[in-house]
Amino acid sequence: MSRFWSAGVADLMPYVPGEQPQMQRLIKLNTNENPYGPSPSVLAAIRDALGSDADALKLYPDPDARRFKQAIATRFGLEVANVHVGNGSDEVLANVFQGLLKHDKPILYPDITYSFYPVYCGLYGVAFETVPLSDTFEIRADDYRKPNGGIIFPNPNAPTGRALALGEIERVLAANTDSVVVIDEAYIDFGGETAAGLIAKYPNLLVVQTLSKSRSLAGLRLGFAIGHPDLIEALERVKNSFNSYPLDRLAQAAGVAAIEDEAYFEQTRQAVIASREALVARMTALGFEVLPSKANFVFARHPSHDAAQLALSLRERSIIVRHFKSARVAQFLRITVGTDAECEAFTSALKEILAG
Repeated sequence: MSRFWSAGVADLMPYVPGEQPQMQRLIKLNTNENPYGPSPSVLAAIRDALGSDADALKLYPDPDARRFKQAIATRFGLEVANVHVGNGSDEVLANVFQGLLKHDKPILYPDITYSFYPVYCGLYGVAFETVPLSDTFEIRADDYRKPNGGIIFPNPNAPTGRALALGEIERVLAANTDSVVVIDEAYIDFGGETAAGLIAKYPNLLVVQTLSKSRSLAGLRLGFAIGHPDLIEALERVKNSFNSYPLDRLAQAAGVAAIEDEAYFEQTRQAVIASREALVARMTALGFEVLPSKANFVFARHPSHDAAQLALSLRERSIIVRHFKSARVAQFLRITVGTDAECEAFTSALKEILAG
């Protein structure tokens, strides 16, 4: 701590991102990156945006990212006024917490969920109350029938991977018409059903998505929110009071290409889904309890082997997974779905560890 710090900085508990190690020949199953590269059309769009002499880079990008917003709006049957974009969905969520969730009553979110939510609450002074998941780690719509200053949860939830049915989300929306309900759909494309189709019916609904997972663009940082224009205006006001140019020229071009290449998107997401189901079957055969997942990861525990020790043993074999220390999930591992070869190497290592 330094005497030069602003008041409140010492009390912040920053988010700890997944490890990005520099180990060689590593099987990296810890941060939910897509095992497949981005669409070839994305790479072509970046080359075109750069140009032969790179003159484009001396100019500022479009501060409104209009082409990217239009591509998103077109895909979801919305208008540009329904779209807000940012430097990854984390920045979009930061704008959401600051612009839509700071009220007198506490916001609600699950007790086991994306660990950035309490960080934003601390940063922006947002009061909150956590809502326990069920004994089977499910979000229950009826638990959100209480006074609140807003509601946010991922669907599918992270790190559990469990998804809430669209009808249950609509029950939450209908019961909270005076509050903003934010559905964080970072993993929706791997088997869940997006709530985007409910936007016209519920002006209190905001849906947040990212291109990091199903579009393989974690390295470019592209995220967006869609909702009623009144909600979007609040986010734009926050954004333009902080950073008018959150998305560079190359990222905007890549985003348009990724959204428009539906065929590649469908091909790779179905490959991940198929690999996930095969991974679940192999882990179940090894005695693991694996929660039902609609994400590009699985959440699993073994009845007779400590999760932290399993993670360490895997690491010794150059395979890294994510282990969370929170009490309710301390015996679970979160495993990103890799390629079929990576998943096979992972389960072979598990078999060896369990046998040893």
